[in-house]
Amino acid sequence: MSVVLSPMKSAILLLSGGLDSTAAAWLLPGDVRPALALTADYGQRAAHREAAAAYSMARILDIPHRTIHLPFLREAAGGALVRRDLDVPEPSIADLDRPDRAEASANAVWVPNRNGVLIAMAATWAEISGARYVVCGFNREEALTFPDNSAEFLARTNEALAYSTRNRVEVIAPTIHMDKVTIMSEAFRAGAPLERCWSCYHGGSEPCGRCESCKRFDRALGQAGLIREGGKIVRSHGGFP
Repeated sequence: MSVVLSPMKSAILLLSGGLDSTAAAWLLPGDVRPALALTADYGQRAAHREAAAAYSMARILDIPHRTIHLPFLREAAGGALVRRDLDVPEPSIADLDRPDRAEASANAVWVPNRNGVLIAMAATWAEISGARYVVCGFNREEALTFPDNSAEFLARTNEALAYSTRNRVEVIAPTIHMDKVTIMSEAFRAGAPLERCWSCYHGGSEPCGRCESCKRFDRALGQAGLIREGGKIVRSHGGFP
């Protein structure tokens, strides 16, 4: 694929179709325009649903979308996201704020160096197409248990990319200092199609509502004063202005 971009103004989206990457795409600085969306399929349970969600969002943004297959990452991963013989943790809402329980859940679904691999892939696309940025949905809530979501990881990654890409590709994460409630609220205000998100670890016909990712999405939805209604996400009565 040949993508002609305007240097310093264009971005490659790492778009999983979940809440965080969707919000990041809709919260970009005004002088940055998305030009291509990339979704990774590494054999995760929800790969098909994630790709479908990301594709639909790329259509709204009017940009090309590509699904990149990474079978080696599935071979390297040993967690419940890719192994059907392992159970995906189903924490309670209270468990989300308990460091020991949250850490155990994170360990169960950890994929070795996943964000490092995905950024390297996206940065390669950025360099060959002349894009300046790679966009991720890193956030401070998940950084508590996933260190590759942290501001420190972002800074160190950009230090490395300054040497590994000739046009000094930079990773940006508009959500980096936000928790899930703030992400949900800001994405809603920005007009992001939140009803199209797929934030479930499973790939069924509907989100399971039991895995950690579903629990965080649903908690943020409620705390942001939003509800699902008629296939849309709308402001609830008495919700935030």
